[in-house]
Amino acid sequence: MTHKLLPLALLALLLAGCKPAQPDAAPEPAPAGPPQTAAPATPAQPGAVQQTADMPQLQVPTVDGKSYDLASHRGQWVVVNFWATWCAPCLQEMPELSALHAMRSNVEVIGLAYEDIELDEMQAFLKEHPVAYPIAIIDTYNPPKDFATPRGLPMTYLIAPDGKVAKQFLGPVNAHEIEQAISAAGGKAA
Repeated sequence: MTHKLLPLALLALLLAGCKPAQPDAAPEPAPAGPPQTAAPATPAQPGAVQQTADMPQLQVPTVDGKSYDLASHRGQWVVVNFWATWCAPCLQEMPELSALHAMRSNVEVIGLAYEDIELDEMQAFLKEHPVAYPIAIIDTYNPPKDFATPRGLPMTYLIAPDGKVAKQFLGPVNAHEIEQAISAAGGKAA
């Protein structure tokens, strides 16, 4: 009988070696809800914004040396996408957001890189993962005050032509979902 248990004990020891040791760590509780598809964002900082403004303002420098002002894009639908280079779901949605930005005359995308990364590192990353929309690096300790501090990434906001938030998405989003949200808000994505 003990000969039959020996392979199982060895397998258990081998699997236990795959995880880093956590001294005096309490066991993790099981998640209460459905599994998250979004990567966790940086923990909320003291003074973190809890709610996005109804009509948010956003003025940021982009990695290509230009300036982006959300108010100057009134009359168009704007997709404000918080993301990070280390976030797999973020990387999966980038090509579709880029295509949406390039193919729709009244839909624009702005990517807000919510991570601690240097400008040259981001520029190198974007050479490997090019997008048609502007990218700005957001200071995780001083994020835009009119947007809630992301609880997870990606976090995407659809801003209506009047400048108001039409929809918020936590987790990956695709062009079809954005176009559905535009239609539901009474607009056309053409």
